[in-house]
Amino acid sequence: MHATLVVMAAGMGSRYGGDKQVDGVGPHGEILMNYGIYDAARAGFDKVVFVIKPEIRDLIRRLAGDALETLCTPDGRKVEFCYAEQTFDSVPAFYQIPEDRTKPFGTTHAVLCTRAFIHEPFCVINADDYYGVDAYRTIYQALQTLPAEGEAAMVGYLLKNTVTRYGTVSRGVCRTANGKLTDIHETLKIQQFPDGSIADVADGTRRELDGDSVVSMNFWGFSPTIFDDMEAYFHDFLRHVGDDPKAECLLPTMVGDLMEKGRLSVSVLESGDQWFGMTYHEDRPRVASALQKLHDAGVYPDKLA
Repeated sequence: MHATLVVMAAGMGSRYGGDKQVDGVGPHGEILMNYGIYDAARAGFDKVVFVIKPEIRDLIRRLAGDALETLCTPDGRKVEFCYAEQTFDSVPAFYQIPEDRTKPFGTTHAVLCTRAFIHEPFCVINADDYYGVDAYRTIYQALQTLPAEGEAAMVGYLLKNTVTRYGTVSRGVCRTANGKLTDIHETLKIQQFPDGSIADVADGTRRELDGDSVVSMNFWGFSPTIFDDMEAYFHDFLRHVGDDPKAECLLPTMVGDLMEKGRLSVSVLESGDQWFGMTYHEDRPRVASALQKLHDAGVYPDKLA
């Protein structure tokens, strides 16, 4: 079955202090997204669409697309690489972009920018996250039976396994029942404290969170019919956002809105793999060490390609 991997790599990396999408952290300088692409290909995904800033197109092509150009699926299909630019040019004409706006419009807009390239079931990942081999197999299998409309899937992770001790993180905190997502709340400032406790500190107060809560790490599976709802949601966001230069249209919020309207049902998939990622530059040594251990254990060959 044809399936596409969307890699969101257009973020500004403000907390990391640079373009973390192209920071070589593997034993031979591999960038983190290449592990997700490698895992997706061996699960069966035969197309990759990068969402990028125009100024890093050539760099992403060299470090990812060209570096992995020999990748094939287990049944011998060659992986195709495409590049979608997330720019203000794709914003509808009715919206006047604020002069001081520099940030992209968030993850919903990022995925919407891939529409011209996708005509098959697809999944979405962050370029700066490692999701694990099993997670890609799990969502690929789910996409094979995903109905054409009204259904989606999400690989969930435990909150306590996704926080960093170096600062706050944003997570889509979920409620589930019988394997289905019932509610998702984008929590923008989650902090882990020295005693191991985790809390939401978004408004200056501390609200304790359960470390065993399921969270979204932007690992979504969709049918291409989602694009109609996605476009309508993004346009509605623009009509109400005003001139806020930092407002973002986020995938978890969109999913929650569509669920509330009865337009989307989301299956929550479990993976036994460990997530890790690079939010802050201080996370880099830990990620590099984890990748080296995976190579040493034979999970990955000496070189990915």
